[in-house]
Amino acid sequence: MNRRLLALAAAGTGAAVLATAALRARPRGGEPRVVLATRLYAPEPAAAALRLRGLARALADAGAQVTVLTSTPPGMAAPADPGVTVSSAPALRDEGGYIRGYAQYLSFDIPLAARLLAGPAPDLIVAEPPPTTGAVVGVAAALRGAPYAYYAADVWSDAAASTGAPGWVVGALRGVEGLVLRGARTVLAVNDGVAERVRELGARAVTVVPNGIDTDVFTPAGPRAADAPAAPYFLYAGTASEWQGAGVFIEALRLVHREEPEARLVFLGQGSDWQALKDLAGGDARVVFRDLVPAAQAATWQRGAVASVVSIRPGLGYDFAYPTKIFAALACGTPVVYAGPGPARTDLPANALGWASDYDAEQVAAAMLAALEASRADDAQRAQAAQRRREWVMRHRSMQAALRDAAEVLLAEASVTD
Repeated sequence: MNRRLLALAAAGTGAAVLATAALRARPRGGEPRVVLATRLYAPEPAAAALRLRGLARALADAGAQVTVLTSTPPGMAAPADPGVTVSSAPALRDEGGYIRGYAQYLSFDIPLAARLLAGPAPDLIVAEPPPTTGAVVGVAAALRGAPYAYYAADVWSDAAASTGAPGWVVGALRGVEGLVLRGARTVLAVNDGVAERVRELGARAVTVVPNGIDTDVFTPAGPRAADAPAAPYFLYAGTASEWQGAGVFIEALRLVHREEPEARLVFLGQGSDWQALKDLAGGDARVVFRDLVPAAQAATWQRGAVASVVSIRPGLGYDFAYPTKIFAALACGTPVVYAGPGPARTDLPANALGWASDYDAEQVAAAMLAALEASRADDAQRAQAAQRRREWVMRHRSMQAALRDAAEVLLAEASVTD
């Protein structure tokens, strides 16, 4: 009996060793294999989706074989980029068609585990939030003998705490997030504020890769939205969540209407605050709500706007953020009216890129009136100002340049075996 048990144990151990070896087997030599695990990817109309496509392209341009494990929205097809293979699997989506919410995240994360264990072992896995995705990646990376990187666009546990989530939810999320950050070979942070926070949570190696915008898509030249208002309009383009507090622009517009009754405000997007914004608008036809559109279409709305409006509600954990919405507008030559804290508060007025104020309806209204007045300048003056805004983005916030740097950092960590 003992001999049989020993034989069975030896066979089991041998099978486990072989299984582990198979999971970790990777081709010798050749290009590094990088896997991106993300619930968001182009053509999903979200800033993160554009950023991740840019990262995949930058990695491929640097010589990597890139596989993207994602979930493409129904009825859409992922773009075909040289050196990038996109593998899509269905996931649960909310009423707005987005993978957002605990059940939706898990519907992506659970199948992701099996997808990460299939095929040749990668040299590096890159995880996009939420932290649950990072946890799945961490386990798969350990099984496959590969390092992983985590792309920290923000700190999810802090965001959950700021929106009043139950303490046990915040605690559990912080525990998972800390575990993911500590296990990552490297962490990419979108700004210094996020970098400092992830270090506090245990990240070992952190590189700041500032958010940018695709300056090939967002350009001053090109068509304008055919169904945009004929009257002068301000544009809020993108996600509207509680921490962004976009309602301040509806309140400010009411003050603007005392002097400029024809001015319009267009919301082009989606988000957890969407219905609250509609309720605040109270059916005013001068406040228009449109569904989120792909980046190229969003650019057509930017080009025709008096200004793009962007906000951050202070004190909710995002005071350090630099919204990508700002760069999309400036790349199109459109000025920005910004309300709230953060680095944009200094950059916009200092570089004549727009107007910045406290998160206060009266101050925002004054900035919107200044933008309307500036829009009445002659064509030559407006063209010169638009070119200045775009040049600033090209120098400081081009997504292509930032993601080339990110690709170099990631490939330096890839466990390539020759």
